[in-house]
Amino acid sequence: MMTSRERIRTIFAGGKPDRCGFWLGNPHADTWQKCVEHLGIQDGPISKDEQLRRLLGDDFRWIFAQGATYKHPQNKPIWELDYRPQNITGSAAVFADCEDAREVEDFPWPNPDYLDFTPAIAALKSSGEYYRASGMWCDFFHVVAAFFGMESYFVKMYTHPEVVDAVTAKICEFYLNANERYFAEAKNEMDGFFFGNDFGTQLDLLISPGLFDRFVMPWFARFTEQGHRHGYQVILHSCGAIHKVIDRLIEAKVDALHPLQARASDMDAATLARDFGGRIAFMGGIDTQDLLINGTPDQIRDDVRRVKSLLGPNLVVSPSHEVLLPNIPVRNIVAMAEAAAEI
Repeated sequence: MMTSRERIRTIFAGGKPDRCGFWLGNPHADTWQKCVEHLGIQDGPISKDEQLRRLLGDDFRWIFAQGATYKHPQNKPIWELDYRPQNITGSAAVFADCEDAREVEDFPWPNPDYLDFTPAIAALKSSGEYYRASGMWCDFFHVVAAFFGMESYFVKMYTHPEVVDAVTAKICEFYLNANERYFAEAKNEMDGFFFGNDFGTQLDLLISPGLFDRFVMPWFARFTEQGHRHGYQVILHSCGAIHKVIDRLIEAKVDALHPLQARASDMDAATLARDFGGRIAFMGGIDTQDLLINGTPDQIRDDVRRVKSLLGPNLVVSPSHEVLLPNIPVRNIVAMAEAAAEI
């Protein structure tokens, strides 16, 4: 019998685990409370959240390395999205009207010296025999979109690519620097580098494959290489219909893909198995848009078995979005966990 850490490492390495893995995800706070009450979990030496994960056979621990760990002396956030330089006025976003890459230099970009990883490192060290995924979230695609406004971001890829490049570089260089510092502290207390950018909608990519290659893949490849260079497996989170670029992610040596938005175009388990099976590990795939909300426990178990038969054994069963909302019955969450543990 493998430990949880051994199981997930083997799954992501493309080996032969004793069974598929399971990750509950990162449920909404109200969902946590519903589960704790429904299952009768009481206060004890171990947190209620951890008791719930253990009760459900959760193999995976995600330790978030940023957020409250950024301690600016004036309490500023990492990304000052409300900042407006003098020569850009009336904009909904900081760089919406920017046409000169030199203006990007004037922005107060975050300083990695203000990062304090003490809480995250402590959480890594206390995660026991479970697989530990961490690192900066490195959601550069989202952050760049926030600085321009999404429509302006996509238009400027055509009209002012040098401005997009300049903003993207500032954001990605911060994340790369932060990761170097974090990985130097984490060392072998961490198993996988888990980071995320949502590249798809329900129907297709947000940008064309050509623009993806031009503006996203070079930086994405650098983050993936960074994780591997430090000895970590690399797990990408991307919601939406990203089927068109999964080959590129595999070429960049991503070890596992999350969360497999089951009802998005060409992201169902059968299609993923047909086109990419045996070339990348999968994490997710249990539909949160309809099945987990409206299905019966037996239907949930049947679907978990179906997904396992298609994507296993190199599969971590998990919701198709990690933030399980309170409209999902606890009995269905339990059914998902029970079926995941079946050999």
